[in-house]
Amino acid sequence: MNSQNQASAMSQKIFKLGLSVETVSVYLMCCSLTDTDTKISTKKLSEMWNSTRASLLEGLKDLETRNILRRIISDQAGNTVYKLSDIKNWKLL
Repeated sequence: MNSQNQASAMSQKIFKLGLSVETVSVYLMCCSLTDTDTKISTKKLSEMWNSTRASLLEGLKDLETRNILRRIISDQAGNTVYKLSDIKNWKLL
């Protein structure tokens, strides 16, 4: 739960979409950041991620493709900020 005692950002639906373990892991990290009122950014995720950068970026791409995660802003250094989408906007593919 986040600091305002709101429900967790994580939806159990993520486990029913047939996504890779890495993609689900990226989603769970994004939820953790959201729950602690921390911006979801490639920089922050890279600090938490314990696999390859390529697998992190692939997970982010998968989440964007399904509209689970939205890209908010990106700079020329490759730092990107994201926001979790409402579950009703997810694409099931």
